[in-house]
Amino acid sequence: MPPSGIPAKRALPLKEAALFKELLNQYESRQLKKAQKTADQILKKFPEHGETLCMKGLVLTHMGRREEGLDLVKKGVRLDLTSHIVWHVFGLLQKGEKNYEEALKSYTQALRFDKENMNILRDAAHLQTQLRHYDGLVETRHALLRIRPNLRSNWIGLAVAYHLNGNLVEAKKTLEHYELILKNIPDYDVEHSEVLLYHIHVLEVLGEYTEALNLLDVSAKSRAIIDRVSIMEYRARLLSKLGQHDDAEHTWQALIEQNPDSYKYYQGYLSNRGLDLSSISDETRAKTLNILKDFSTQLPRAAAPRRLALDVATGDEFKTLAEHYLVVGIEKGIPSLFADVKSLYKDSQKLEAIASIVEGHRTASVASTSSPLSEPPTTYLWTLYFLAQHYSHTGQHEKALELLSDALEHTPTLPDLLMLKARVLKRLGDPYGAAKAMDEARVLDLQDRFLNTKCGKYRLRAGMNEEAQEVFGLFTKKDAPSPGADLEDMQSLLFLVGDADSHRRNGDLGHALKKYHAVQKVFNEIEDDQYDFHGYSLRKFAVNIYMNMITWEDRLRSHPAYVHAAIAASEIYVQLHDDPSLAKKNSPSSTLTEAEKKAKKKAKKAAQKVQEDAKKAAQSANATEDKGLEPSPTKDEDPDGAKLLQVTDPLERAAKFLAPLAVQAQDNILAWIAIYDVAVRRSKYLQAAQALSRAKSIDAGYPELHVRLVHFRKTVSSLPQPPPAPIGPALTESLQSLLPDEVALETFNSQYLQKHPGDSRAALAFAKALRVLQTPLEEIENVLFDQLRPENTLDIKTAQNIFAFFREINSTKVEELRSQLDAKFPLSTVFKSAQEVAALRKQAFADVEVVEAEKVESVS
Repeated sequence: MPPSGIPAKRALPLKEAALFKELLNQYESRQLKKAQKTADQILKKFPEHGETLCMKGLVLTHMGRREEGLDLVKKGVRLDLTSHIVWHVFGLLQKGEKNYEEALKSYTQALRFDKENMNILRDAAHLQTQLRHYDGLVETRHALLRIRPNLRSNWIGLAVAYHLNGNLVEAKKTLEHYELILKNIPDYDVEHSEVLLYHIHVLEVLGEYTEALNLLDVSAKSRAIIDRVSIMEYRARLLSKLGQHDDAEHTWQALIEQNPDSYKYYQGYLSNRGLDLSSISDETRAKTLNILKDFSTQLPRAAAPRRLALDVATGDEFKTLAEHYLVVGIEKGIPSLFADVKSLYKDSQKLEAIASIVEGHRTASVASTSSPLSEPPTTYLWTLYFLAQHYSHTGQHEKALELLSDALEHTPTLPDLLMLKARVLKRLGDPYGAAKAMDEARVLDLQDRFLNTKCGKYRLRAGMNEEAQEVFGLFTKKDAPSPGADLEDMQSLLFLVGDADSHRRNGDLGHALKKYHAVQKVFNEIEDDQYDFHGYSLRKFAVNIYMNMITWEDRLRSHPAYVHAAIAASEIYVQLHDDPSLAKKNSPSSTLTEAEKKAKKKAKKAAQKVQEDAKKAAQSANATEDKGLEPSPTKDEDPDGAKLLQVTDPLERAAKFLAPLAVQAQDNILAWIAIYDVAVRRSKYLQAAQALSRAKSIDAGYPELHVRLVHFRKTVSSLPQPPPAPIGPALTESLQSLLPDEVALETFNSQYLQKHPGDSRAALAFAKALRVLQTPLEEIENVLFDQLRPENTLDIKTAQNIFAFFREINSTKVEELRSQLDAKFPLSTVFKSAQEVAALRKQAFADVEVVEAEKVESVS
């Protein structure tokens, strides 16, 4: 008879039951080979024992035999659906595959049959945090605390769960009860210090400032909190909020003396006095300036008060303060001086004042060169450097190049000058000249990683992907299949985004999509990586930084790299949906020559050999090695992205890319336009209307928004029948608010152009709208050719967009437009003919390679 309460199919005789316990111990101690033999012993007599099958499957998974192990686990689950062990094992495997939703379901099933299993409850809590199921997390943390109330991390875990669920009052009560029952706290206990700081933070968020200050003072006096800087920061903030301004001022003053270049401390000090740096009025300006001047006098080596004073000052006072700040910065040779003051350029009067000051200093520097007591020659050099940045920033690129020419004649070995020259040439539309200038800067110091990185980045901008990887390869693993593969493993977003954009500009949509998906993979991995910290942070009592991490992870995909990659990838998918023939046109095999095909085949064989060698090395390793639950990297079956171009659901993939942006990039108008482009093609008209409404609230006059408004109105009006209720009425109402019915589309389009006279971006939007309205091609071409007149403001970027639009509509006047744009932008190379571009690309690094070879030879 089986023991009471154990199903007959699960019960084992004493000998096998002892073996099963031994199997569990062997797995825990990672004696995998012994565990496999023990499982086989049991299964020899009881081949359908579900728990043993699952444990053997788990062991095999750790030994690298993943598929075989997964099959055994699934079989074990089917044979014993009421065992917590089989569901726990199944959850472990699903968690290893990053399938957190299904893993949590398995853990929930396991808890139905063993409600007080600490391991299962703990893992379930981590999964609930990962999935942001905070209601369930509170219940799980309560269960853990009931089972083990003497474990300190269980108390903190419950407080954090309440906090994440938005119930700060219960979090406060939990922390108070925890601190009451705590005994025998050692001196200088970092863990207890962190918990107290977290408790104070909770009280501050709740607005209970007096209680928070009392706890802070008591804990600081007893040395329970050992982070002295945090004590001062909390004390300063709490005193300010309580209205104890004199005491708060002394604390802010002490913080500033401790770190005189912290902008946050000056803002706190001024806020305590009722002064807000973000909204200075005429009444508060003088008072704020006097305070900042006093700090500048007290702390002569601190730059922060002098820089903040420039934000506040106006008129002649600004000029006086700015002159001292700029002259000192130039004389010290601070390369980042322009980047420091660039934000002041939003005010046109300050812009003019800065230009006048530095130009005057330049004149004085030239005049003083004949004096025996003249300034150091570096002062004149950094003056030219600053002015070159100034004129390039204000659109006077030719003048910037002249100044850089003088500076390089003065000091030809300063990399900063060549880097700035590269940036100016990039803005002028000369990617090849920019890449060459950056390469010249790199040659001045071949071991400088920053210079090499910038050089690789500029080569990518010039469409020279292979040449860029040569530079990046100087600092990647030598045994990697390629520098690009190693950079992808290292999650280099700079490389991945730059490489994708470069392939896209070159027309290689497959490779571009591949890299954009690699960017998406990086963010998925970062999101997965937080799982390990849910348990680690609570065990180590690193609560404050853990809460910061959760907040950061929640807005992870607001990162510019993801936003850019998502928008770019969605645009490619929309292109593929609109023109499926692009997949065939962009097939790598259709564009490669015979020589290129052979080279590609040879490279593929070399990569395969590297993978085979790695596989053999892994097989020769100890068989008992724990390979973990995560699946091993799969072989890349689509290195060129050709299969990505041939997907049958491009819009669904685009929508998946863009989904996070609706929450995490709400102020990005390009994101909403991309969401509209996908939604309207998926016939999700209400979602499309909502996207346009959000875009309109950001910038109602944005050119691409105008085109989408015309497109949406025309699309909806051409539907055979309106959508059924409740979508139909809601759509009609949204459309009416976006573009009223009484306004004809042709009139709306003409009015838009009239509102933006001389604006080439608006003219391009007008032309795109004409195309939507099926206007004759000749009329569209004439509108855009008119933008070449001198009275119109046509910048290089808009000119490139116009040229791309001409090619998109298959205009017969593409070559005529190209030649006119080439003449209008003589310093640009983006409008050269194909033959001229090829020559420029070939010549770009001819001189630099010689210089680099000489440099290497001299070093060796």
